Amino acid sequence: MNIETALKEAMAIDGALGAALVDYESGMTLGVSGGGSELDLEIAAAGNTEVVRAKARTLESLGINESIEDILITLDRQYHVIRLLNRGGSQLFLYLALDRSRANLALARHNLRRIESEVDL
Repeated sequence: MNIETALKEAMAIDGALGAALVDYESGMTLGVSGGGSELDLEIAAAGNTEVVRAKARTLESLGINESIEDILITLDRQYHVIRLLNRGGSQLFLYLALDRSRANLALARHNLRRIESEVDL
């Protein structure tokens, strides 16, 4: 599936507020869907880039030689899921913001895992 289709599939997840595919080397988005006045996906992409970089540095400092699968940030009314793409050295992640009252977190993570495995870059 291409980037546009992947983002549409992410937005079809119950409770989805916005989705983006992000290059965490540059912090730039390769595509966005949803968001709007409540959620600026460009700002979220840049901020979450720093989260991914910080976690990667921390793992390296600790000598933990494992890959990050996903990062979950829980807010009062939202979930933010960052799913790193496991593609030979790619520095990309899928970002999904969810309305906590409407989302099933386990199912959302399962769907992001499926999308990640099927997206063709």
